[in-house]
Amino acid sequence: MQIHWRLAKNAVANLGRGSAAALVALLLPPVLVRHMTPASYAVWVLVLQTAAYASYLSFGLQTAIGRYVAFAKEKRDIELRDSVFSTAFAGLCCAALVSLVCLSVAILAAPAVFPGVPTPLIPQMRLALLIVGFSLAVELPASGWNGVFIGLERFEIPALTVGGARLLSALGVIIAALAGRSLAVMAATIASANLLSYLAQYIALRRVAPDVYFQPSLVKRSTARELYGYCFGLTVMSFSMLLVTGFDLILVGRFEFIAVTPYSVSASMIAFISGLLYAVISVIMPHAASLHARGRADEMGKLVVSSTRISVLMLVLTGIPMLIFAGPILRVWIGARYFSIGVPLLSTLVVANIIRQVGAPYSFVLVAAGQQSYIKISPLAEGVSNFIASVVLGLLLGGIGVAIGTLIGAIIGISAHLGYSMPRTRTAIDLSRRDFLASGVLIPMLWTSPLIATAIASLCGIEIRPLVFATATLLSLLGAGLLLRRTEGYFKGPFGASSSH
Repeated sequence: MQIHWRLAKNAVANLGRGSAAALVALLLPPVLVRHMTPASYAVWVLVLQTAAYASYLSFGLQTAIGRYVAFAKEKRDIELRDSVFSTAFAGLCCAALVSLVCLSVAILAAPAVFPGVPTPLIPQMRLALLIVGFSLAVELPASGWNGVFIGLERFEIPALTVGGARLLSALGVIIAALAGRSLAVMAATIASANLLSYLAQYIALRRVAPDVYFQPSLVKRSTARELYGYCFGLTVMSFSMLLVTGFDLILVGRFEFIAVTPYSVSASMIAFISGLLYAVISVIMPHAASLHARGRADEMGKLVVSSTRISVLMLVLTGIPMLIFAGPILRVWIGARYFSIGVPLLSTLVVANIIRQVGAPYSFVLVAAGQQSYIKISPLAEGVSNFIASVVLGLLLGGIGVAIGTLIGAIIGISAHLGYSMPRTRTAIDLSRRDFLASGVLIPMLWTSPLIATAIASLCGIEIRPLVFATATLLSLLGAGLLLRRTEGYFKGPFGASSSH
């Protein structure tokens, strides 16, 4: 019961954090689109996307801290915990310096990378990029503190600090936009909220774990080598995600500047769905690390299957309605001017996201088990194929070509999981592809088939009346509830008891 309560609390905390991000994603675009010129809004989106590249330089060290803190807690190995934290924190500080150098290059190269940006907006773009980019560089060492909270299963602390910062920055940006302020003022608002959140995280760390702090004497080569072995696979995954999602908006800005706004809005909706999914699923990581420490490969396999069920149910129930009503959603959200470009973009990205996120729980458990070295091929296959297809199709078709490239990458990525990764990780995660597909994927799809059938009919050009959609949604919700009750997949399967398949 205590484990169930702790995991439920962590899931609620992560949902709160995800809800803050969702509110930002939902509230900002309608306001900014209506109070900024199309070019200014597109430049603002490109500034945020470019500055966000700093996060890819964390090299998975925050995840490593969380994993090793949970592992050391289970093993009661304080020396391992402190050495990992100190060494990883030193690495994150070095990453911050590298990100500042990269930021300088990006500021200088902005006009060449985005030739469609109007010349008068270039100085504002550069200044805004400098301000936001600096705050995100500082976030790299600060992320080490969040790694400790995750390892201690105190998810509510990152939820409050990060979620609060996002809401505060969103409010400030809205006020600045309504007042007609420059991009630099908007950037300063976001940077200030970010820096305040880092300070709050540090204060929380001193209260929650006062014995965890950076000790130069504990920065060891042996620990660095172990972290390198653990983080190399994570770095490959991070680089692959950069190829999957990090370059898409940049490519759109390069090939079809006019499509930046609808593409960014569509990507925000996808981020909303993914954020909700990660908020629920990511809480299994500390528990998975504990299972791995006890050598429970069979329970690790059950954890993957039951959490995949949850993922598929969430993806269907959140993504399919968005797919059916892509047109009305965009028309209400950002106006009719982006309707014709935005609908195919949003529809393609929703389908791609559903396909690729089916493998998210498996990836989480694999990372928690320290087996991420076995999944280098899968994310690389997805990332490289996504990037190549997006560049080629983007040159030919513009923004929709980039979206189709994402869909192609998602299909190749999940195929690589099934064909390459899963057969090679069975010693740590006792999971068969048959169980994963049949019990984890197909069964929840069958129980939500009314909604899926409605989406297929909509894509075939059949008009979906509100009563039909409401009936399909109600039946699918009922099916999802019955499936969860029947299998108890979320409350028992992942946490030690067997679940029926």
